[in-house]
Amino acid sequence: MLQSFYPDEYLDSTYVIDFDKMYQKGYRGIIFDIDNTLVPHGAPADDRAKALFAHLKSLGFQCCLLSNNQRPRVEMFNEEIQVHFIEDAHKPSVKNYRKAMELMKTDLSNTLFVGDQLFTDVYGARRTGIYSILVKPIHPKEEIQIVLKRYLERIVLYFYKRKIDKG
Repeated sequence: MLQSFYPDEYLDSTYVIDFDKMYQKGYRGIIFDIDNTLVPHGAPADDRAKALFAHLKSLGFQCCLLSNNQRPRVEMFNEEIQVHFIEDAHKPSVKNYRKAMELMKTDLSNTLFVGDQLFTDVYGARRTGIYSILVKPIHPKEEIQIVLKRYLERIVLYFYKRKIDKG
């Protein structure tokens, strides 16, 4: 049962993902969560995020931001990035993961998802059939409902890590 929440990969940060290698493997679209995946909660796109998206575009990736936040938050982040986005996404519902692939003109075989939460980001990507990468949150400051979910995530991650360690 817990396997429904297991990511395909678990990494320290979005910024350590080898996107060049992912492109070589055939991936062409990346769906990103924003808060605590790319920048701290509520922050605008910083230099690191701007550089990442410039690099992704130069490789040939299509990108889409998929956020449960409202439009003003997502638009503010996207001002400097200029990629597709879907706000108020209702993750983990699969509907907007599919819509993101339509916007990027990609499919299940060449799309990956990057996010920092198991119960919304990863679970939704898994339900959709998309390769998922879980990253550690950038900053400890989070909304109370997320803080509470983090306690449950620790339990799932404990069993995930045990499975990975067993090989």
